[in-house]
Amino acid sequence: MLVVASGRDTISTACSVKRLAPENVFLVQIQHPRSHLNWFDVVITPRHDYYPLTPDGQKQIPKLIRRWITPQNPPEKHVVLTIGALHQIDCSSLQSAASAWHEEIGLLPKPLLVVNIGGPTSHCKYGEDLANELTSSLQNVIPTCGSVRISFSRRTPKMVADLVVLKLGNHPKVYIWNGEGPNPHMGHLALADAFVITADSISMLSEACSTGKPVYVIGAERCRWKFTDFHKSLRERCMVRPFTGKENICKERWTYSPLNDTKEAAGAVISALEDRGWRLQ
Repeated sequence: MLVVASGRDTISTACSVKRLAPENVFLVQIQHPRSHLNWFDVVITPRHDYYPLTPDGQKQIPKLIRRWITPQNPPEKHVVLTIGALHQIDCSSLQSAASAWHEEIGLLPKPLLVVNIGGPTSHCKYGEDLANELTSSLQNVIPTCGSVRISFSRRTPKMVADLVVLKLGNHPKVYIWNGEGPNPHMGHLALADAFVITADSISMLSEACSTGKPVYVIGAERCRWKFTDFHKSLRERCMVRPFTGKENICKERWTYSPLNDTKEAAGAVISALEDRGWRLQ
């Protein structure tokens, strides 16, 4: 039996299943369990969750979980380190989304800049100050864009969303999704020419960096601990650049190898199953 658990809430149940039939259960844990890694046959975790990559990051580890941060380099064979978060974005899903959203998004004037706004976290704090910085920078680059589409997340504070709508909502090039109707997120990923994303969202950044398109980040200097390490990884791979408001979206382009964490992690699980003498059907 292949058991795949994700997050910390499922660990107890998954490990109980493993203990009932240890030879007949292959247990995969997604995300660092903050417990003994040898309880699992495979652990898939972002690199920045496995160990801090910077001296400052090491100092910022919360005391309650310090004994579970395992800075073993290289990690044990059953530990699979990813750069970002796992997700379902791949060439096939992007092609489907491009087709589904062609009439609403695909026909907009180019280049299309998509702005994804998350919300502050304990490791990346901000408020109206970042919203003011973002809207001011966007106002500067809008003349170099054909279209701009803005989306908020469930974590976006009302004061941030209200400020963005107030300052940009009436601009003829700007469309702000109000949360009603089908979520255009997949269409944005498929059809955008470039992205601006707030630094708090590892998931949104991981998805955008899987497209191979330019990704600008705003607010990274406000992050601490593992968020700092994550942004360092993206910058080292030339996937992201800071959003300053001085960009020419029409002309500025760069290339990088897109994130492919999900496929690589799946390959590692299949390989580990084969080492056990198992195979998926």
